Formats: sequence, structure tokens, C-alpha cells
Amino acid sequence: MTVHVVTLFPGFFRGPLDEGILGRAVTEGRVRVDLVDLRPFGEGRHRVTDDYPFGGGAGMVMKPGPVVDAIEHVRRADADTRVVLLTPQGRPFCQEVAREFAGAGSLTLVCGRYEGFDERIRAFCDDEVSVGDYVLMGGEAAAWVVIEATARLIPGVLGDAASPEDESLSAGLLEYPQYTRPREFRGLRVPDVLLSGHHGEIAAWRRRQAVIRTARRRPDLLERADLSGEERELARRVLRGETVDEG
Repeated sequence: MTVHVVTLFPGFFRGPLDEGILGRAVTEGRVRVDLVDLRPFGEGRHRVTDDYPFGGGAGMVMKPGPVVDAIEHVRRADADTRVVLLTPQGRPFCQEVAREFAGAGSLTLVCGRYEGFDERIRAFCDDEVSVGDYVLMGGEAAAWVVIEATARLIPGVLGDAASPEDESLSAGLLEYPQYTRPREFRGLRVPDVLLSGHHGEIAAWRRRQAVIRTARRRPDLLERADLSGEERELARRVLRGETVDEG
């Protein structure tokens, strides 16, 4: 997979791209990250990329010319890339969107700065996403979230092929509780079922815990989750505040 990142601050990404699982994926060629410095596309001697907004208002706005020139530069080299504007006004980025992006083959993430983009830039993009209902100083942190969440779904990036499917949100539920050694820590014990070696009972316990945890912490996810009738009744009991058997 290829990810082009249009940014005024390419240095933001260079350290993280050398580290951890993603760094290894880049080294192995499973993921290619192309950092496109927006500054050379700026206008005039000073390579200006922003200007005052028409109609007045605080702050500066990203000019259309430099951003669109950078997008077209990428498209000339990679005609099939999907151009994604990172903006608080975009559709919410979630695990489902990450999976969609992982299948795209090539993404171009456009990072904003200042008070936002000239509205006409949107006409040259294919999609818009937001990583949350808060304001960042620029799109670089948002781009990194998209890169991490998407790249880890590319086959071979994670060592265990089952890992992405077992984690929070992959099945529409939060992940079940996880434990490792020691068996007891400061009076807190690992549930006996996890020590039983009975894979069927362990799977059933984990699924039940995922339903309970989601109902308690993120009930908004339950509407789209693929639940059996018994699991939906369990979730309803949790939402009503009833005591349930947690196994």
C-alpha cells in the first residue's frame, strides 16, 4: 500500500516511520509512505501557502493553488490514488473506514494548517475524514492516526493474522479483557476460565465479556454490532443496571 502525505511539516513523520511495527512494514516494502512537502508548491519568492480570509475573521486560510498543485503532482505519479482531506468537517474515521482505506491500494492524505482550507480545495478531493470532535494544530497528527489504523490491516504488517480481527471495534464491540503473568497480582487474579485450556469456553467467555464491556462503556456501538438474541438481552440487562453473571 502507498500513502502520500501532503504536508507543510514532513519532518513530523520521519521519526515515527523508523520505529515499531510500521517502521518494519516500511522497511519490508509492505507500506510505502511518500511525504510531499507542500512548501515548494507555495506562491511567490517566499513560497506562501496561506492568506487572509475574504470577509474578515481570525487567522489564515490555506490557499487553493499550492494545495491543488500538490494534489495534481501526486495524481500524475499515481493516478488511482484516493485523495482524502483531513478536516473536522469530514465523516468520522473509524475501524470500518480504516478497513475501507486498507483496500484502496493508495491514499493521499492532505494535512491542513491555520484556520482551515479554502473551500474550493474540496472539489479536488475524493473524501474527507475527521479523527474526532476536537481541534488540532494541524492535520499531521490526524494523518498519523489514519496511517497507523489503516496500515496495520494490510496483510503481513502484523505478525498474527488473527490479531486485527480480535481487537476492539473490529467486530463492532470493544475487546474483551486481556491478562498475562503473573496469575495473581496484588490480590487480583486471572479468571479461572483462561487457565482451563478449554478453547471453546474461553471463546465464549471472551465474547460475553466483550458484550458486557461494550454495553457499559460504549452502548452507542451496540446498534450496529452483530449480536445473537441472547447477547442482545444480555446487553439490555447491563444497560438497565441489572447484575449479570460475568463468568
